[in-house]
Amino acid sequence: MADLAKSPERLARAHLVPFAVFMVFLILLQLVAGLIEWDHPAAPWWRRDVAQWGYPLQSLVVLGLLAYFWKSYTFNWSWKWSLAGVGFGAVGIVIWLLPTTLYDYWGLVGETDGWMKWVGIAERTDGFDPGIFEHPAAYWTSLGMRFFRAAVIVAFVEEIFWRGFLMRFVMDWEGDYWKQPFGRAHWKSYLIVTGLFMAAHAPVDYAGALAYGSLTYLLCVWSKNLGACVVMHAVANFLMGVYIMAYGKYGLW
Repeated sequence: MADLAKSPERLARAHLVPFAVFMVFLILLQLVAGLIEWDHPAAPWWRRDVAQWGYPLQSLVVLGLLAYFWKSYTFNWSWKWSLAGVGFGAVGIVIWLLPTTLYDYWGLVGETDGWMKWVGIAERTDGFDPGIFEHPAAYWTSLGMRFFRAAVIVAFVEEIFWRGFLMRFVMDWEGDYWKQPFGRAHWKSYLIVTGLFMAAHAPVDYAGALAYGSLTYLLCVWSKNLGACVVMHAVANFLMGVYIMAYGKYGLW
């Protein structure tokens, strides 16, 4: 069974399918939102923000896929590199959050333009808000699932794909790319993976994604440890969630 779990075909499915399903959910939710979403106080919660039920559904489905493919992943967990991941995650998310923090610090209002818009200096208050629920149980369930999605599901799915698969694939897509060592440093893998990581985010986050993606690449090639990259992503997204709830920056979700 162990050899089967590590076969090239199984490895490819394990690293690609959860990410692909995660992205398909995002596309479908956008389509559904265009059909049924109604941002009005009189609207039922499931129509005011489809992400309130779509994200939990997405998280549970992808969690099942991760569990199904679990034996095909090699994380090499260690305290040393996990602690390094914590530090990298904290630094990375501080850089990511700096533009919107400066927006408030400088007392800006409205939309920015020019270089400020390019680096992501914006208000970022319009987005996923569990405050649409008045009942405490519903509020905390919504918030808990949002943190679970960001700090667990996204951390695993993205690092398994970006670092576990794509960094290898771009080095030898015509051959047996699974023979490529994890965390091999090369300008090609840095430029392609970091560029695509940026493109997967909204333009307002491009600068933050560039800095964060570069730090993750550095940790990856330094540690040669996928678990460290997952920890970095989990810590960064958890701290971002705390920041969002503290300052009402729901547009960062």
